[in-house]
Amino acid sequence: METILSSQSLFPLSNHKASSPTTSPSPSLQPRSNFVFLPKPITSNLIKKQPFQSLKPSFALPTNWFSYAQQGLAALALSLALNFSPVLLSSGTALASEFDILNDGPPKESYVVDDAGVLSRVTKSDLKRLLSDLESRKNIHINFITVRKLTSKADAFEYADQVLERWYPTIEDGNDKGIVVLVTSQKEGAVTGGPAFVQAVGDTILDATVSENLPVLATEEKYNEAIYSSAKRLVAAIDGLPDPGGPQVKENKRESNFKSKEETDEKRGQFTLVVGGLLVIAFVVPMAQYYAYVSKK
Repeated sequence: METILSSQSLFPLSNHKASSPTTSPSPSLQPRSNFVFLPKPITSNLIKKQPFQSLKPSFALPTNWFSYAQQGLAALALSLALNFSPVLLSSGTALASEFDILNDGPPKESYVVDDAGVLSRVTKSDLKRLLSDLESRKNIHINFITVRKLTSKADAFEYADQVLERWYPTIEDGNDKGIVVLVTSQKEGAVTGGPAFVQAVGDTILDATVSENLPVLATEEKYNEAIYSSAKRLVAAIDGLPDPGGPQVKENKRESNFKSKEETDEKRGQFTLVVGGLLVIAFVVPMAQYYAYVSKK
């Protein structure tokens, strides 16, 4: 009881002089006076600091909105670059696969290099059976290659010649070898080979395979049929059998990969409109919200 009522035990420094019996108030009133006295400076400090703190958001707001606008424009530019420039992301992979085919050499356990990934297991199995039988009887080896896109060469013929020269650098090695290339994105193909292979097939079948089997069926995205029908046509020519023929060429079926001038202008106008609208939204809307906020103050 004495420790609760004693002023020295509660406030030994501030009430040192007030402990004399002549000047100190009664013990029952002393705690009340102390608790009433302490909150006053806290209340006065809050009153003084409140006007100063209320001005901080008004000065920091324009900087925050400007920072948000910059971040929004940066995100918009990155999104547009990714959406409208897909070639930048895929060209590195296509270029690497082309040189991988050249450096890896001819396949050892099969007759197919399906880099484009468009051939089924059934087609690969049928090709292996057909071409292995041809090699055992005629000693002519044919390799089939599929690629998605060419970037190192202008067309499939140049790339096919490059593969033949890289895989079989001497005339003796490539004399009885044949190379068939199918480019899926360009919907075209090429057939090349050594002197013995070209003489066994004949120029007529070579031209017909390149102009009928490969491009027509590839345009219809029938890649398995394009490869296997070409293989059967080449094997039949080497064996001296009647030509099985190729698919009928449909008029206006093969479309160009390039857009016309009207389509380009239309797309450009739409792109400009979209970008302009996004820029207006990124600048005008934040500023309008800021002025609305300031006008309320």
